[in-house]
Amino acid sequence: MRFEPERLGRSRSDLAEAVRSLRKRAGKTQTWLARRCNMSQTKISNIEAGKLTPAIVDVELILEVLEVTGPEAEKLFSLVRTANTEWQDHWASRRRGLDKKQNELAQLEAVTTEFRFFLPTMITGLLATPDYVRASLARSPGDISKVVAKKLERQTVLLNRLKLFTFLLTEQAVRWPLVPPIAMAMQLDRLASVSRIPNVRLGVIPLGGAQIPETPISVFTVYDRRLVQVETHTGALILRDHRDVNAYREDFDRYETCAVFGEECRELLAQWSMIFTRQGQ
Repeated sequence: MRFEPERLGRSRSDLAEAVRSLRKRAGKTQTWLARRCNMSQTKISNIEAGKLTPAIVDVELILEVLEVTGPEAEKLFSLVRTANTEWQDHWASRRRGLDKKQNELAQLEAVTTEFRFFLPTMITGLLATPDYVRASLARSPGDISKVVAKKLERQTVLLNRLKLFTFLLTEQAVRWPLVPPIAMAMQLDRLASVSRIPNVRLGVIPLGGAQIPETPISVFTVYDRRLVQVETHTGALILRDHRDVNAYREDFDRYETCAVFGEECRELLAQWSMIFTRQGQ
């Protein structure tokens, strides 16, 4: 499937129309379809009205109940896959206000139990010191003080014992000198401290370590089995298709086997922190 951001909104309405047409052609009511699919009539109504984007499993069930196969089924699967994809470009986020994006992330974090962060390029905001956060936003227009404050405020989610976090960082991400040497040393010390939080697993993939099975392409975060956010230079791709989510979870598991955790990880962080400290003297 070729990715076309401008198609995403239209795919949702096209999907709603396709489901509605298939049901009517079969001569069935929303109530009948809802009962056979073990869904509420309200859910079927919202799907057909384009108010609710169904998951792949919902569409699979609807097609099975309506006995739709072949090219028509393939068309619907293509529509639902596109409808479950969202593109958030950086320019739109800046127009709305970067603090709004922080609010959205906080809401997503509030309803997520298990987090997987793959960080091949830089340290994410939940792990960053104030200096590092400010440096990461240096190219953003306008007053960034509110955004910095919200990023730092979000870090309290790490202390919620009901949530589980796994952070995988490459050595390149950890050692990339985004801030001056002393500030980098403090940032690495912060990583070591976070790694001691009971519900946080923080691992580093060192250069010169185990052979890595594939080349990482981008930063991504997996939220439960709900969705994946894939970062690019100009925006973020939100994937909700269970096949996409599972694919990224499998990638994460492979990278995890190459990482070091616990005391071994903290020893590496301490060594690199010392190097930055010496550079800053």
